[in-house]
Amino acid sequence: MKKSKPYLKYCGAVSQEDVACISQSQADAIGFIFAPSKRRVDPDQVKHWLSQVKCKKEIVGVFVNEKTPKVCEITNNLPLDIVQLHGDETPEDAHDIKQQTKALVWKVFHHEPDVNNTLEHMTAFAPSVDGFLIDAKVKGMRGGSGTAFAWEAVPSYVQHAKQLGKTCAIAGGITPDTIIDLLAFGPDAIDLSSGIEENGKKSSTKMKVLEERMLNHVRISK
Repeated sequence: MKKSKPYLKYCGAVSQEDVACISQSQADAIGFIFAPSKRRVDPDQVKHWLSQVKCKKEIVGVFVNEKTPKVCEITNNLPLDIVQLHGDETPEDAHDIKQQTKALVWKVFHHEPDVNNTLEHMTAFAPSVDGFLIDAKVKGMRGGSGTAFAWEAVPSYVQHAKQLGKTCAIAGGITPDTIIDLLAFGPDAIDLSSGIEENGKKSSTKMKVLEERMLNHVRISK
């Protein structure tokens, strides 16, 4: 079976330097966090950085339980290509955001020991979103933990998302050292933040190593 490279998103850019670094990479998307986090940024900062750096990546905004009007305002102002909902948002919230913006909407769920619980959440949100992101469940954290979940569950998530006609991204604990292990389970899309950082900054070296390993895996798999 012919393999293609998964959609690649580098998240948590916190400076113009990070934006410039990611813009030179092979990533498909760059993500900014507009929620409580050590990587939180202000939408006005992001708008300035994007005006200074020629970045042809899709722009993703991460929100956690933000009021819908605020999400729509930020999304339309930047503008964002993808809105990533990382909180307790409802299908109705996702639907309203899709209706009021031109952005795609991804809903984030955490992997649970009983995979069926997450699959049921995906089914419930399917009419309102364009994709899902599955992350590790870490107490007290919405994301960005750098912790991997049991990747043996990835095929179940990917297959279910395909049946629903949606994208399924995987996040948590992905690094240049672990990427090959994850790719063996066939993710549609992958999302990294801490895995491509050195001293709190995005590392072009780590990005290149990860991208080369992804490309080699695709070549070998063809």
